[in-house]
Amino acid sequence: MKIPIEFTLNGQKVRTEVEPNELLLNLLREKFGYTGPKYVCGIGECGACTVLLDGEPVLSCLTLAVDVDGHEVTTVEGLAKSRELTLVQKALIEEAGVQCGYCTPGFVIMIDKLLKENPNPTEEEIRDYIRGNLCRCTGYVNIVKAAMKAAEELRKGTTKVAEISKE
Repeated sequence: MKIPIEFTLNGQKVRTEVEPNELLLNLLREKFGYTGPKYVCGIGECGACTVLLDGEPVLSCLTLAVDVDGHEVTTVEGLAKSRELTLVQKALIEEAGVQCGYCTPGFVIMIDKLLKENPNPTEEEIRDYIRGNLCRCTGYVNIVKAAMKAAEELRKGTTKVAEISKE
């Protein structure tokens, strides 16, 4: 028996019906076509499926779709205004913090969230904040360098961390 739900997805109100045991990750990818959140481990260990639920990071592979009814969900696609790269995405590219790309959306979500909370993090604070995100390609050095670069750009005031479009 399908259950009707309504929630805000990347700034837009959506309605759909879901199975009681349907995962948010599957709903986002299969019903709405958002491929940023990735299915990798399926047990909440890698962070590749991270999205924001009411502004807080959650693992969409462990979150039931019915639980987002009445809430706001933001995927990595929802962080950027129009089709521009976010500050964090630019820094990851410039610092070679991206290789295969599977883990990248989860890191973008987490680093963006960190910089909203703390625009001047230390390297240790960055490493601690992203500890739930696994990368098998980069070794984290360039990801941390990218986060530091994004923080520096943010402090300069030349750009802002992604703001979710409410349009």
